[in-house]
Order: sequence, then C-alpha cells, then structure tokens
Amino acid sequence: MTTNANGQPILMGVPGPTLTAGLRSLIRKIQPGGFILFGRNIESPQQLFDLVTELYQLSDITPIITIDQEGGRVSRLKLIGEEPPSALMLRQAGDINLIREHGTLTGKLLAQFGFNLDLAPVVDYSPDENADNSLRGRCYGTNPQEVIRNASAFLDGMKSQGVLGTAKHFPGYTHCGLDPHGELPRIDRSLEQINAGEMSAFRHFLVSADSFMIGHAHFPAWHAEPFPASLSKKIVGDFLIGELGYQGLIMTDDLEMGAIAIRYGAKKATQLALGAGEHMVMFCHNPACAEIACDTLNAMSAAELQPALTALANIKRKLVRIPEKFDGAQFKETNAQIKSLRERTAALT
Repeated sequence: MTTNANGQPILMGVPGPTLTAGLRSLIRKIQPGGFILFGRNIESPQQLFDLVTELYQLSDITPIITIDQEGGRVSRLKLIGEEPPSALMLRQAGDINLIREHGTLTGKLLAQFGFNLDLAPVVDYSPDENADNSLRGRCYGTNPQEVIRNASAFLDGMKSQGVLGTAKHFPGYTHCGLDPHGELPRIDRSLEQINAGEMSAFRHFLVSADSFMIGHAHFPAWHAEPFPASLSKKIVGDFLIGELGYQGLIMTDDLEMGAIAIRYGAKKATQLALGAGEHMVMFCHNPACAEIACDTLNAMSAAELQPALTALANIKRKLVRIPEKFDGAQFKETNAQIKSLRERTAALT
C-alpha cells in the first residue's frame, strides 16, 4: 500500500473505546500523523492499550499518540487509575522535587500505554484563579518566573521517560476572559506587555518543548479585526518561527472548538493553519472533519506541505515505540506512586 504522506499533518480523535470497520478503513486511507485520545476512549487499562496498539498497526508511519494528562481535573487517565495532583496543588506545596516526580510518573504512566507525546505542560501563568478562561487549577505559577521553574521540572521528569511535551497555549491564555471552547476570546494586550509577560515564559521552552500548541484567541496586537491566533501567519509564521526562532512541531488546538467551528469549516481552517505555518491540524471529535482536512491537504502543493512534513519527520525520529504487551503489575505500581505523590502534595498545601 502506498503511504498517504499528505495525511501526516492531521491529528485526529476517534469516537469510542474501539474502532469500527468503517473507521479502520478511513484511518488506512487518511494515514493521519497522529491520534488524540479522550475519556470516551477509555474503559479499562487493557482496552486502552489494545486501542493504542491498533492505531499503531493501522499507521504506515509511526504515529504521534497523545492525550491531555496534566494533573488534577485535566487527567484523562484518572478514569482507570489515580488522579495526579494539579499544577495548582504542586505549586502551592512549594517543593520542586514533587513537581519533577509528577513529570517522571506522568511519563512512566503514558509510556506504559504507548503514548509518546503529552499535551502538557501549560505554560500560561495564572494571576487570577477565578477567571473563567479554562485555566483554573492548571497553571504552574502566578507569574512567568514561577512557571518557568515549575513547568520545566515537570517537563524534564516526563522526558526522562521518553515521552515528549507540548508547551501550551501560545501566545498565552493568561489574560483571557472567556473559555475558547465556546467563543473566540479577545485579549487586549500590547506587544510590549505580551513580550514582557507571556513571552517571558514561552521563550524558555523554545528548546526544551518538542511541540507548541497555538491557542484560539484574538490578539488585537496583531489583528485589528477578530481573528484566531491559531490561524494567524503573523503570530505563527512571522512571530513564533521567524522572530522567536522556534524549530519544533507546531499544532493547532482543537479546530472543532466553538471559537473556530462557528467561523470556519474544516477545509478553510486547514488551509489557514498550514498557511500560517503550523504543522498539525487537530480535529478531536468528528472523523469526517479529518477526512475533509485530508482532501484539503491533497489539493495543496508540495511546497505548501513540505514544512509540515519536515517538522513531523523530525519529531517522529524521537518517538519511542509502544511496548509489546501491557504490564498490569507495572501499571498498579505506578498508580500507587501517583496516589502517594498526591497525598504528600496535599499534606503540604
């Protein structure tokens, strides 16, 4: 079978805990570069391992297998195991060694199932824990310096287990007043403010984070009219790549979120994202959107696709292979360690 390399810039979700015959056929056809899993995909440890294994087997090129495993409420694997402490709990505990241990255990846990990239850490900082911006409990600091210290420890620990990390949500949700899952937030920050604040943290991760996720927010500093950062050449191509010099993988946040879905279809969003300089377009829910994205990519020129294909090839050289079988005893041991970490963290807060 000839590999559809043009499907590589797609990061797609699947609807349930098992694949249907139709979905298997679609994955073989599209050959997406990666898959993102959610709670709806998780029923039991063995089932999850089997699903990840099948996704590997359907892929001609080693796929990115990713998930949101941050800690606290954004911990998909708590459905089958222990809930790790949140970034807020860990920063309040004030022990950098606990944060590094959290990263190590996160990487250890993810690797057992075949996940090779985590959509973490959050690099936004949180001056207001009561803001309705999707960040509550998820930030490693109330200022950039605290985030750099703590999120770096998490990332170092996780990468020690072979699992890569993602800095999100560039160029920053810190001063976001709305949750982009529902609407496009406007962030009224000048370039001077952004460079002094949000970029103080993100710059630190330009080398250590193997991928960056671009958030859905409107920044008047770059665009007078409402336009999402995730589809912006000024923000991605000119600023992140051109000015800051980032050389890793760049992905959108979910293009089915309300901030994007109510304005753009899958075709237009894909065209704009690749044109902006991103390498992966994320469609988390509807496989039909991934199919539309694939058709859109197939209609693009080789020159338009090459930056994305090159970035994907580069990161895929770093991916560890899935274990040959699921080790239930190791999973039980890791869960016990996560429980211990959470209890020790709670005792300090």
